[in-house]
Amino acid sequence: MTVLLSSGRARRVALPVAFCVGLAAVLTACGEDPDEGTNGVGKLSATEIERKAQTAANAAGAVRLAGTLVTQGETYKLNMRLKANGGTGTVTSKNSTFQLLRIEDALFLKADAGFWNHADDEGGDGDGGKESAKPSASDAEAADKLQDKYVKVPEDDPSYEQLSGFTDMKVLLAGILTLHGKLNKGDRDRIGGVKTIKINGGEGDGGTLDVSLEGAPYPLQLVRAGGAGTLSLADWGRDFELAAPAKGETVDYGSRLPATSD
Repeated sequence: MTVLLSSGRARRVALPVAFCVGLAAVLTACGEDPDEGTNGVGKLSATEIERKAQTAANAAGAVRLAGTLVTQGETYKLNMRLKANGGTGTVTSKNSTFQLLRIEDALFLKADAGFWNHADDEGGDGDGGKESAKPSASDAEAADKLQDKYVKVPEDDPSYEQLSGFTDMKVLLAGILTLHGKLNKGDRDRIGGVKTIKINGGEGDGGTLDVSLEGAPYPLQLVRAGGAGTLSLADWGRDFELAAPAKGETVDYGSRLPATSD
């Protein structure tokens, strides 16, 4: 026997059923796992995430590092490709832009005439840092010969260690991938379309690191403590060629370069 409900009673039955179905959908959505489809590091503690990121970075064969770096009171803009045996890219300081290329211990520097003129002028005139006189005709002539040529930096030159540091993947990563203060987990974000989890040093004043939630937990962005710059890290593990400049592209400066720090 079929029981027929009146239209009013049918509506009264349907409403609670619809409400329950809708509520279940809401509860299911609220209970979704934010780490579903990720590499799972978002479930770890901030300390464990930092360790995972550092391990992934150390295991990678190469990286592209770009952004600003403030060190010893100087601000540099970097766009470098780095790997274990060297690196190449551009560094911009307050007064100049120059290219660096290092293959093993051989370090080359390429810059325009303005860089070399400024380098010859560095250090002032010994009177409280005042600007020295303009370059002489011989200085200008030398700068013209050096401009846009690769100059090999002698290993015993005072500038070798500083300049080569910009091309040393291990040194750079060790120096920048460190947060200060007690670590804590921050918000989830996206860097270049990739899901990330932030870890903060202190309340963020000790630096903030975005770690990838997709694939290997690589560091993707670092905001350094104390306003010491923001760096993006990409192309992890993507190899690139390092080739020594052709003989016609190089020039010998001599046993020692002029001071090149700003």
